[in-house]
Amino acid sequence: MALAHGPTRQKITLTTDLAAPPEEVWAAIGNFQDMSWHPAVATTDGEGGNAIDATRVLHLGTADGPTISEVLYKYDATKMSYSYRITDVKVEVLPVTNYSSHLTVKPREGGGSEVEWRGAFYRGYPNNDPPPELNDEAAIAAVSAVYQAGLDALVARFGAP
Repeated sequence: MALAHGPTRQKITLTTDLAAPPEEVWAAIGNFQDMSWHPAVATTDGEGGNAIDATRVLHLGTADGPTISEVLYKYDATKMSYSYRITDVKVEVLPVTNYSSHLTVKPREGGGSEVEWRGAFYRGYPNNDPPPELNDEAAIAAVSAVYQAGLDALVARFGAP
């Protein structure tokens, strides 16, 4: 008899190299309250600035589009890094649960910068035998697509080295 078990935590890391210096990139993406640099985000509403427990609501596509609510739990401007968790999202919008993410800008050897976007999450369906749109593969594909779209927008803005 096979032992049934629930979902396992998935992790992904995507990076991109940019021609611009880290400080310039951080100036564009380092404000938790402003995610206008990401093409999927129409508007961002939030409270608390870059303080721990600050919140934001991302409106996707249009100002009245689907939303993702998030809370900031780590912020370090010196290290050009912040970490946040999703507090509310419909699985139809992003098929994940228990999602956390880390966004970091690092200097590149030889100039320019590297942006690293890491995430950890569970699939959108917590029980065994998830439907295809809520399984591990769907969760990984959806988060990867979000990260890649954001990183591609940064390459378009700052150029590749």
